[in-house]
Amino acid sequence: MATSGKTNETGKGSGSVRDRIVESLMRLAARRAFEDIAISDIAQDADVSLADFRDSFPSKGAVLAAFSRKIDRQVLEDFSGRYASEPAKERLYEVLLRRLEALEPYRNALESVSQWASTDPLAAAALNRETVNSMRFMLEAADIDSEGALGALKLQGLAIAWWRVLGTWFDDRDVDLCRTKAALDRELSRSEAVIERIEDVSRLTSPLRGLARAVFRGVTGRRRHRHHARDRDDEFEEDYEEARRRHHHAEDHPHGEGHHHGEDHRRHSDDATA
Repeated sequence: MATSGKTNETGKGSGSVRDRIVESLMRLAARRAFEDIAISDIAQDADVSLADFRDSFPSKGAVLAAFSRKIDRQVLEDFSGRYASEPAKERLYEVLLRRLEALEPYRNALESVSQWASTDPLAAAALNRETVNSMRFMLEAADIDSEGALGALKLQGLAIAWWRVLGTWFDDRDVDLCRTKAALDRELSRSEAVIERIEDVSRLTSPLRGLARAVFRGVTGRRRHRHHARDRDDEFEEDYEEARRRHHHAEDHPHGEGHHHGEDHRRHSDDATA
């Protein structure tokens, strides 16, 4: 392993331990298949011990997530307040174009990551979650709402569109990225049309959803009413049975006492006569 503190043309040994690990992973991913990179390889390239790696990250996937957050931060810092007067689609276009610029030094590494995810469903699911999280902040940077059920659809649709754009970007070696820009514009136009249709359906079905909620509350209320009515009927039955038992007991018990008192009275009379 290299001596601690060593630096060279790749920047190895500079920055925080976490930053060095992130940069080492992406550097190695640009050279070899992502699935072939071991944690020990990353630690050695970053000039950190396995103990330091473990303190910083629990897995290789966590390092990849840290890289995504690093790019998010770079885009958000650079984009803050720009293009506020532009339409929503144009704002988002500029945000994602800035993201591509930030990713340019890592193009080969990301292509390796993409190939890895295409053959591993679990990796693809994890990568999708991280992309959705990043797209949430890209929408926020473009001042586009991402909350609620419709927001969730926007996020997932944008994540899919983003990876389609990256597929074009991997092969686009033109300095002006003409093909990539065209793909980005096309995907955003397609996503915008889908969202508009969803919003139209949402507006049309909103009264029906309100009616459904009202009906459900009414049914629930009737069920509660029937339940309480059954409880009252059960209580009435119990009270009735208790009253009936007391009535029978009252009829039987006084008769028995009177019978005994009559015998005692006759006994006392006989004694007195004697």
